[in-house]
Amino acid sequence: MKTRDVNRQRRTRDAIKSHLVAEERHDPYRTRKKLTEPAVCRECMAVLRNGRWQWSTEALENAHWELCPACHRIADKYPAGEMTLTGSFVKSHGPELVRLARNVEALERKDHPVQRIMDVVAQDDRIVITTTGLHLPRRIAHALESAYEGALDTHYDEAGHFVRIGWHRDERATG
Repeated sequence: MKTRDVNRQRRTRDAIKSHLVAEERHDPYRTRKKLTEPAVCRECMAVLRNGRWQWSTEALENAHWELCPACHRIADKYPAGEMTLTGSFVKSHGPELVRLARNVEALERKDHPVQRIMDVVAQDDRIVITTTGLHLPRRIAHALESAYEGALDTHYDEAGHFVRIGWHRDERATG
């Protein structure tokens, strides 16, 4: 008669399943709880309605005062996006490039109040634009590439909820 090995461990198909679990994206400025609606940002007056921050012209009664994610990032000086423009072209066309970035922001901001330019720092042949959202730097980069060509370099840090985009163009030799 066979004896049973009662101390033998049962085999499992996959003891470690961590590679099957999708990692949660961590955005430190996303609220943990659902805000009571309607909510109004005490800085920019954007309104949270149906789970989305938007502009509103109508008067809201019994609205709760909160701070929208964009104003929170601006207050903390903690951008979600950074775009660096480099090259000799930037040195000679800097104000024009910043104007294009501001125009793209104005178009984006009409429908998305949390997509804003936080700061523009112009140095000799470099301009650094910081933004409150991930999408605005990409839109600015595509507008620059469409208007002036140049080389784009994009890096998304999913874990840190951050995007870094580099755009480079040198002056073309004439002659």
